[in-house]
Amino acid sequence: HQPQRGSIYSPNSSTLFITHSYINTSQRKPLFSFAFCEAKSAMAKLVSFFLLALIAISMVATTALAADAQYHLDRSMYGPGSLKPTQCLPQCTRRCSKTQYHKPCMFFCQKCCKTCLCVPPGFYGNKGVCPCYNNWKTKEGGPKCP
Repeated sequence: HQPQRGSIYSPNSSTLFITHSYINTSQRKPLFSFAFCEAKSAMAKLVSFFLLALIAISMVATTALAADAQYHLDRSMYGPGSLKPTQCLPQCTRRCSKTQYHKPCMFFCQKCCKTCLCVPPGFYGNKGVCPCYNNWKTKEGGPKCP
């Protein structure tokens, strides 16, 4: 059975062919093969884009965490004797900026800074970076330096 011009011809149920009036009727082309290939290509591009975006976000997050870790662990910047006495006020202002007991924090921080010449990084904790600051205790045995 020979297909007519412009008709849809299906030699078996799994593939559809279409014949065009401007193409020789003996040449048959699959109807849906190009659309399927284009859909696969678009999906591959979309998946590639999302993977690249995920890698970029991971790199930015890793860089930010590494910078934060360096801030907390750099002993040369926060260790004993790393400050001059004139740098104590701005460092104590930073250290005590988030406490509700600002005046006592500033008083003891400046006292500890003038003795130890260091103020730990951050707003709380991290006293291990500055041993003098960490080991100075009150008469009762509590921490003297905030």
